[in-house]
Amino acid sequence: MTTRRKFLTTAAIAAPAALAAPALHAQAPIKWRLQTYAGPALGEHVIKPSIDAFNKVAAGQMEIELFYADQLVPTSELFRAVQNGTIDAVQSDDDSMASPTDVTVFGGYFPFATRYSLDVPVLFNQWGLNKIWEEEYDKVGVKWLSAGAWDPCHFATKEPINSLADLNGLRVFTFPTAGRFMSKFGVVPVTLPWEDIEVAVQTGELDGIAWSGITEDYTVGWADVTNYFLTNNISGAWAGSYFANPASWAAVPEHLQELYKLCMDSSHYYRQHWYWGGEARLRTEGTKMELTTIPDAEWATVEAAARDFWDEIAAESETKAKVVQIIKDYNASMDRAGRPYRYN
Repeated sequence: MTTRRKFLTTAAIAAPAALAAPALHAQAPIKWRLQTYAGPALGEHVIKPSIDAFNKVAAGQMEIELFYADQLVPTSELFRAVQNGTIDAVQSDDDSMASPTDVTVFGGYFPFATRYSLDVPVLFNQWGLNKIWEEEYDKVGVKWLSAGAWDPCHFATKEPINSLADLNGLRVFTFPTAGRFMSKFGVVPVTLPWEDIEVAVQTGELDGIAWSGITEDYTVGWADVTNYFLTNNISGAWAGSYFANPASWAAVPEHLQELYKLCMDSSHYYRQHWYWGGEARLRTEGTKMELTTIPDAEWATVEAAARDFWDEIAAESETKAKVVQIIKDYNASMDRAGRPYRYN
C-alpha cells in the first residue's frame, strides 16, 4: 500500500522533472449520441454504413454512438431531445419528430410534391429549400444540417385496394401530414411506435401501412404480414434530414464537421440507388405481395385534391406559402422539361 508519507516524498522528487518536461496527454475523443427514426433492420441501410465510416475515418478523435427508433426517446420527442441536448444528433423527417416549425409539414411525405427521389436534393440544393430550413431551425434552437430523399410512399395492406372506395375506413400507420391528407378519402391514420407496427397488423389493430415503398416492406418484415402492395403512390420520395444540437455541433472541430458532411452525402447517395433499384426489383421479382392499382383516371382525383391541399397549407403562414410556391414552380418546370423528368 502506498502511504501518505511515501506519496508526498515521491511527488516531491518527481516535481522538478515534471516542470522541466510536461507530460503530453491525448485529448479525449468527442462523443455523440445520434438517434435515427429507423428501426435496426432499416437502419442497417439508411444510416449505419455512413456512421461506421465516420467513426473509422475520425480515427479516435470523435465517436458517434448510433441508436435506433425509440431506443433513447420516442420518435415524436426527437426534436425536444436534440434541442435540449439529451441527444447530440438526429436523423428523421420533420413531420414524425414533431418539429415546432413552419416547414414541418413538408418533411416526410408532402402529398405529390415530388415524383422521383432526385427531386428532393434538387429542391433543397438548387431551389432554395436548404436556406429556408436552416433559418426555420435556427429560430427554434436546432442546427439543421442536410436533407435527402428516401423511397416513395405506397400502401401495403391485408386486403386489396382496387378503387378509392377501398380506402374508406382503412386504419393505416402513416405520417402526420400524409394522414391528414389521405383522411379526405376515408383513411383513418393511426400513430404507434415504429417497432409495434408488424404486430399491430397481425392483430388487426391496423389494416395497412402507408409509410414506405416496397423495399422497406421487405426489409423490415412488413411484407410478411401484408398481402397487397398498391402501385399508386402518395408521393415520389420521403424527405428527411440530419439535425444536431447547436452546442454539440459547435464543439466539433472544423475538419470533423466536414467529415460528417461527407458522410451525410454518402448516406444520401446510398439511399438513392438502394431504394431506386429495390423498388423495381421487388415489384417484378418479389414473391410476398400481390400488386394492385387504382385506375389512373380515378387516381387523378387524388392528385387534384393534393393541389387544393397545397393551397390549404399555404394559407397557414408566409413561410408555408413560400415553400408551396417553390414546389409549384419546380413541378411546373419539370412538366415543361418533359421526358425523362416528367411523363405526362
